[in-house]
Amino acid sequence: MATATSKPIKLLAGGNPQIAKGYGDAPVQAYMQAIPDWKRDVAVDLDALITRAVPKVLKAVKWNTPLYGMEENRYFMGFSMTKNYVKVAFFQGALLEPLPPDASAQKQVRYLHIRENDKIDKKQITAWVKQAAKLPGNKM
Repeated sequence: MATATSKPIKLLAGGNPQIAKGYGDAPVQAYMQAIPDWKRDVAVDLDALITRAVPKVLKAVKWNTPLYGMEENRYFMGFSMTKNYVKVAFFQGALLEPLPPDASAQKQVRYLHIRENDKIDKKQITAWVKQAAKLPGNKM
């Protein structure tokens, strides 16, 4: 989304918006509004779900990814766009019950890949978010 005085936001591979590093809700909202197509709805729903599950969550955008944490510069999760799905990352996901379904090359990280027509299990995602928020965040 661009204003009359700003440049349009560039989309990277998979429709991931290129957003300047920033802290707080405003850069996260700018990121989400720049996401194309069905992925925007998924991102908006995820952000709302995370905020409801953890009302005191801290938000940031770094490396073109919205991040969520309980302490400044320490994050427990984030998500990004790929060509075929929204990639939800739980940075200490190996400690969550049940385990999020998609593995990572990094042993502690687990993913949830949300594709266009997937039915999103909001109850399960909320449970993972609440668990993840209680774990030490990754320094980023």
